[in-house]
Amino acid sequence: MSQFGPEYIRAIAPYQAGKPISEVAREFGLDEAKIVKLASNENPFGVPESAKQAMAAAAAELGRYPDANGFELKAALAKRYDVPADWITLGNGSNDILEIAAHAFVKAGESVVYSQYSFAIYALAAQGVGARGIAAPAKNYGHDLDAMLAAIEADTRLLFIANPNNPTGTFIPAAEIEAFLDKVPAHVAVVLDEAYNEYLEAKDQFESTAWVRKYPNLIVSRTFSKAYGLAGLRVGFAIAQPAVTDLMNRIRQPFNVNSLAQAAAIAALNDTAFLEKGAENNRAGYRQLVAAFEELGLEYVPSYGNFVLVKVGNDDGAGARVNLALLKQGVIVRPVGAYGLPQWLRISIGLPEENAAFVEALKRALG
Repeated sequence: MSQFGPEYIRAIAPYQAGKPISEVAREFGLDEAKIVKLASNENPFGVPESAKQAMAAAAAELGRYPDANGFELKAALAKRYDVPADWITLGNGSNDILEIAAHAFVKAGESVVYSQYSFAIYALAAQGVGARGIAAPAKNYGHDLDAMLAAIEADTRLLFIANPNNPTGTFIPAAEIEAFLDKVPAHVAVVLDEAYNEYLEAKDQFESTAWVRKYPNLIVSRTFSKAYGLAGLRVGFAIAQPAVTDLMNRIRQPFNVNSLAQAAAIAALNDTAFLEKGAENNRAGYRQLVAAFEELGLEYVPSYGNFVLVKVGNDDGAGARVNLALLKQGVIVRPVGAYGLPQWLRISIGLPEENAAFVEALKRALG
């Protein structure tokens, strides 16, 4: 069967998601109720009550197809971000937005630029369209914008920036990104992936959607999977000028965001109390984890997201070894060897008791 399909598709190593609780329970004979999952940067508070109520109301219409154009959700987003509704593309999670951008702007044989240690989907999106991925060297585990500019070639059509970056948690201040956008050639579409934007401190917040008015090649990508607690519903969106949005909507599947997801997203978008509760928990949890890492003498990367990257050993087997020891104790975290970081683990910030359980398990795993 290996002769079927394009070579660039056969070369793809499928994305490995974080282990589900049920799988770990089966594999290690553990009680699901006692397992702590800090692997996938999910919101530890789960789905907001406002979204649950909205889904219950929407359930009566599940025999009908969803609104293919997402009129009400786009209207809510347009109001929130002060852009026209036709500047918005809805996605089945922001992952869908990244894939749509690759299909809309890149041909086989052209190139896509992203940073070393950035989200794995950027490379996969490039591979999926037969493009050549160019990973610009990182700086202090984050984006080196000068290196990314230098990496742009004549055939580069798409560039990804994650801010904050997953899996390292690094952040680029607004002024540096704007200066970078000024220098990117007009033929290169730039996706500014802000999946963790809502976790930024007030001093670091900026409204990047305003830049969309200035840069016709900019696509700002956001998600409801993290701070809004809707990871299981898969809702993301992009904001870009109409010429870009039009192309993306030609590629987008017509019913890519289901009815319950649209209803839940509208409710969650306006649930400021839930967002603030999550941000407060995240700040406290970050301090809790960092204090433990410092007590244990472990190197970590200062993070602006809802997770922390921590080095758990000096040999290339350290990440896998400590990860397995944690799994046996019912704690799921994220190994990042596939990112070229085999000595490190990425830890999502959970509830205080979940963080504490992880810290105790980590101490045992480290011996």
